[in-house]
Amino acid sequence: MTKATRIYDAVDGFGLITSAQAAELGMSNAELVQQARMGRFTRVARGVYRVSVWPPQPEAPYAIAVKAVGDEALLYGESVVALLDLTPTDTSAIWVATPKRVRRTIDISAEIIQSSEAAPASVKIIRSREIDPVSIKGIPCQPITDAIISASTTMGINQAREALVEAMHRGYITRVERADTERGFARQRKRAARMAARGRQGKRLA
Repeated sequence: MTKATRIYDAVDGFGLITSAQAAELGMSNAELVQQARMGRFTRVARGVYRVSVWPPQPEAPYAIAVKAVGDEALLYGESVVALLDLTPTDTSAIWVATPKRVRRTIDISAEIIQSSEAAPASVKIIRSREIDPVSIKGIPCQPITDAIISASTTMGINQAREALVEAMHRGYITRVERADTERGFARQRKRAARMAARGRQGKRLA
């Protein structure tokens, strides 16, 4: 079995593999770059490659973003809502959370995103505590109710409630989980108010 064949067998459901994963299979970064030059793989983000002949998938940008941020990363907040199409969202950025320190900016190569795949303008990274992910459409994600609560800070409480109702309507969550999420909205509002108050206090002291 050739190295390239081992790589083909190891890609995920979106045809993706990282340079670190390729190295574990015996292919150096230089060899992976050479494979890309030969047209077998396409570099879609720093350290992330995709099988060039992989069919288009509308969810691919989300998978690429999570893969690019690294191990233990997951799709977060409004982007989980967008992935499930629970309510209209701002898809110009993809939100990804990770418990690790990530210093670099993550950019998805827009020119390689295929015609049926929307290319985001940027990837927004949230440093978070460790979160147990759930798999949604093959992508590690923040649990749905937690994601909707997180999304309320970026998309607003009204749209977040629309997403919550739609999630229950589709059977993704129960009535009990909906009630718990409503309480989560209240906690989120209180947290935001405290942070705003601290910000105003800091300005007065400056």
